[in-house]
Amino acid sequence: MRVLGMISGTSHDGIDVAVVDFALDGTTLRGRLAHHGSVPYPQRLRADLVAALPPQRVTAADICALDTRIGQAFAQAARTALTAAPADAVCSHGQTLYHWVEGTTARGTLQLGQPAWITEATGLPVVSDLRGADIATGGQGAPLVPLLDRMLLEPTVERGLRADALNLGGIANITVTAPGTEPVAWDIGPANALIDAAVAADPDTADDFDRDGRLAASGTVDEDLLTELLAEPYYTLTPPKSSGKELFDSAYVETVLRRTGHRPALNDLVATLTALTAEVVARIVREAKLDVLYVSGGGVRNPALMGAITDRLPGLAVHTSDALGVPSDAKEAIAFALLGWSTLHGLPGSVASCTGAAQERVLGRITPGTRPLALPGVPGVPPRRLVVGGGTA
Repeated sequence: MRVLGMISGTSHDGIDVAVVDFALDGTTLRGRLAHHGSVPYPQRLRADLVAALPPQRVTAADICALDTRIGQAFAQAARTALTAAPADAVCSHGQTLYHWVEGTTARGTLQLGQPAWITEATGLPVVSDLRGADIATGGQGAPLVPLLDRMLLEPTVERGLRADALNLGGIANITVTAPGTEPVAWDIGPANALIDAAVAADPDTADDFDRDGRLAASGTVDEDLLTELLAEPYYTLTPPKSSGKELFDSAYVETVLRRTGHRPALNDLVATLTALTAEVVARIVREAKLDVLYVSGGGVRNPALMGAITDRLPGLAVHTSDALGVPSDAKEAIAFALLGWSTLHGLPGSVASCTGAAQERVLGRITPGTRPLALPGVPGVPPRRLVVGGGTA
């Protein structure tokens, strides 16, 4: 079965897509990456989306319009991807507008992007709304990539190694696997979110992110400000936990700067926020006593961030997820293709030890395609590992 996975993450800059051809071989699921890429949001849509994110106030009319427009953008991205590689089904994460968390308890989550638009554009069944079932059974609804991480890292664990999968998107999340234990995962804190917010807020910069890490590389870390940022209570909460731009929003940095009464130059501020991400990640990785670390997400393309992380973890083997056959910029889209395959085969997509749910659940809802819906049935033995190969951009 070929599944098109689609997601727009916390950087909300566009839609990542991946078509994966899955074939079950005993307890191994083999996935051939037939196509992957990224489609930017239309400029006006992205501006309206940013204007609706916390801490902004929006109306029901705003949400309704965004749900339709994001759904239409996903539909167009799906149609383009399917021209490059056909599929049997689509799994769409949509765009998170709000993730409602109180302390370490997730109360609800809202992803926009009406799936019916994708169905009408492609004729295919669409799996969507993948977080709600996990929250309803006591989980965080995030992160959902641990299903992929657990299956990819199974051979590493079988060799007796402690391995970690780190994703550096807008928010950083981590999955820790080790022999003899269930995997654990959680949202660490900001990866690119605060860096992007600081750059976007500066009227003298054309970009809304630190391109190639140049600002951070030219700046000096403000140690006093870094200490203040590291005092964020979220970092001391016990996992499982999840977060997003409901906490680390566009006003977060400005609030801290007002509290400290100190405003460094932009390059020094970006260098400090980059050091914040690196230090929070490194603390977690050191505590996990890992043998190997696999990194993915947009942060991989920021040499200043990657250098700051590796400098803090001397002696640790650090690779990108490409070493596992998963392109670092396509990992989350591949993860949602896998989640869609799992749902259509009646298999759980959540990992209870990672989200904190009482039980694992088959995730999402299915919007049938234009033809009668025919499900493939539940495999007699669920796959334990995933091997990914092939693929073109």
